[in-house]
Amino acid sequence: MADLAPQQGSKDAQTITTREALDQVNPVLRSARASRWRWQIFAITWVAYAGFYFVRQAFSVAKLGILDDPAVNTVLTKGVLGVIDSIYLAAYAAGQFLWGMWADRFGPRVVVIGGMIGAIVAACLMGLSSAVLVFGGAMVIQGLSQSAGWAPLCKNMGNFFTVKERGRILGLWSTNYAFGGLAAPPFLGWMAYSVFDSWQAAFFAGAATLAVVLGLFLVFQRNSPKDVGLEDPDHDPNAAPADADAPEEETLTGLALYKETLRDRMVLTLGLCYFLLKPARYAILLWGPVIVAERIPEIDKAGATLIPVAFGVAGVVAPIIIGWVSDNVFKSRRAPACVIALGVLTAALALFMPLTATGSVGIMIAVLAVIGVSVYAADAMISCVAAVDFGSAKGAGTAAGLVNGCGSVGAILGGLLPGFLSGGVLFTIFAVAALLAGVLMVPHWNRVPRAA
Repeated sequence: MADLAPQQGSKDAQTITTREALDQVNPVLRSARASRWRWQIFAITWVAYAGFYFVRQAFSVAKLGILDDPAVNTVLTKGVLGVIDSIYLAAYAAGQFLWGMWADRFGPRVVVIGGMIGAIVAACLMGLSSAVLVFGGAMVIQGLSQSAGWAPLCKNMGNFFTVKERGRILGLWSTNYAFGGLAAPPFLGWMAYSVFDSWQAAFFAGAATLAVVLGLFLVFQRNSPKDVGLEDPDHDPNAAPADADAPEEETLTGLALYKETLRDRMVLTLGLCYFLLKPARYAILLWGPVIVAERIPEIDKAGATLIPVAFGVAGVVAPIIIGWVSDNVFKSRRAPACVIALGVLTAALALFMPLTATGSVGIMIAVLAVIGVSVYAADAMISCVAAVDFGSAKGAGTAAGLVNGCGSVGAILGGLLPGFLSGGVLFTIFAVAALLAGVLMVPHWNRVPRAA
């Protein structure tokens, strides 16, 4: 589980060199059948996580109609909706710590399918009833169900792709959540307010979309190369065959998985860094239009809603860039790419208030785009690529779940703090947090994950 810092002439360095050459000789990577399965898994898991967003964003879209509906807005007030959001985020954080471990024990397939079914049921409940207790209970189910997506799907991808290529492959794959966050709201809003003229339709449209994705997932997804008759992509075909009389590797369960995963302190570092990073991202996701309106008072509501799209668009591009950089420039070292992204983010957050004081729409778009590129780049590298790498095949789901659970706790602060703090104080806190995350990553600059 420990990291390797390659040294000239060492056995570990030779192992890494051998591993990096496997894609030239390993039939798992070379055959047409293997290639088809690898990209099929890439596609179906990408669609699966993007699909989760079409249910996740339904509540945000429905809020507009709920607050304008006299039949429910006396009960479902703005304050109540905010509390329900916090309930969801707390359930989401709790689920992250659980489902990654379950994916390691039972495989990603059963966990993700269960999460999709739970998310669909919760959305339908919210579409059928406007009672506060129903909304609150449904959002607990929704939070737990949504958290069954990321860590298991990261593990699923890690099973099919080697350490050497994960930076660029998982970087490209990590565009799924930025795409889902961009595509889901306009689609759900169109269905709810243009097609059916009912806020309840946002929930049903999201549930129907995820149900289609669930059907595709059942048909096309598999847990590992072994499920389709292929070897592990990191397997060395030149290695001596395993001793048939050797005892089988112990299957870890429960807390033992966490203890084994946490033997590599890099996982703890990633969790703490993600906790520090996530509030800034969620503050802009949940409060972006409000922040824009406060900095540019003369802009209308439509403009205040559209300008933060620059943040989301940048988030689609960022994981691709940082994944390529970590593989090709830093040779599968993840910390350098994170430190650079966090450095840019620190500067952008620190300069946000003085730069946007001009009231210029162009400057606001540019600053949000820079924040988006840097925050999503660090986010994808920490929560997916590095978490899977340092968790290893045996504990990849547990590691990704633990790291994302820590980040999800931070996300709760991202939703709450903008309602209580001024912009200057808020962005100063976010800048300091990003700086601290970067400082924590610096000592790990040369660390390289060991192949499973």
